[in-house]
Amino acid sequence: METVIHFMNDSVEFYKWSLTIADKRVEEWPMMSSPLPTLGISVLYLLFLWVGPLYMQNREPFQLRKTLIVYNFSMVLLNFYICKELLLGSRAAGYSYLCQPVNYSNDVNEVRIASALWWYYISKGVEFLDTVFFIMRKKFNQVSFLHVYHHCTMFILWWIGIKWVPGGQSFFGATINSGIHVLMYGYYGLAAFGPKIQKYLWWKKYLTIIQMIQFHVTIGHAAHSLYTGCPFPAWMQWALIGYAVTFIILFANFYYQTYRRQPRLKTAKTAVNGISNGTSKTSEVTENGKKQKKGKGKHD
Repeated sequence: METVIHFMNDSVEFYKWSLTIADKRVEEWPMMSSPLPTLGISVLYLLFLWVGPLYMQNREPFQLRKTLIVYNFSMVLLNFYICKELLLGSRAAGYSYLCQPVNYSNDVNEVRIASALWWYYISKGVEFLDTVFFIMRKKFNQVSFLHVYHHCTMFILWWIGIKWVPGGQSFFGATINSGIHVLMYGYYGLAAFGPKIQKYLWWKKYLTIIQMIQFHVTIGHAAHSLYTGCPFPAWMQWALIGYAVTFIILFANFYYQTYRRQPRLKTAKTAVNGISNGTSKTSEVTENGKKQKKGKGKHD
């Protein structure tokens, strides 16, 4: 017990020390003064993963077509704004794409980049709604380990990123990822319109490929910074490499299971991107060789 107490005390002291090197510009920004709101929302998210399916178990699934359309295209706009702000802000600040230390000054371009990265962090909290919509539509099989791992960790880890390094090299991954999310949420926004639009959306699997390329680029970028001695916190670079490796493994498995593996029985494809909000291309299931329509769910 004494060992546990010492560990807790050391952890508290370490956190207090870490606050002395945190970015003073963001400490009064919403959600940034303490990790408790971010951790609390994440705990509620995990709790909903348990309570939500129980609540929906004996209820009809919600259709949420209009809600999904509005949500997805709102996320397109948000991610486009983030990507645009990071690109324009980094260009105006003269950022290097290979090595860029954090500038903690109140320069207008540096604050612009930090603000865009804060919005990127907020967007990761908003993306918890992806899971909410899965569960409300009773797409329980889509709430995979990859899906939950991605959503829960990104929100927490980007709080750390904004607290200590809201600029410099941090802009690189966020710019790429927000750009990809414009494409991803655009795809699912279109898919939510139904079969008339879905039949033209042949490029879903390429979103997964692009995401896997993103993780390889991220590892290469961080490794280059470490190799050249770029004055950006090394602990952040090593953490980023380890985190990206886990995504490469999980996304590669998702891609294989979804697009490469041949199922024994021919069934309708319902697999969607592991981090999407689950608009699938079909509402049919195969039973004894005959296609049958699923019952309609509740409307918005």
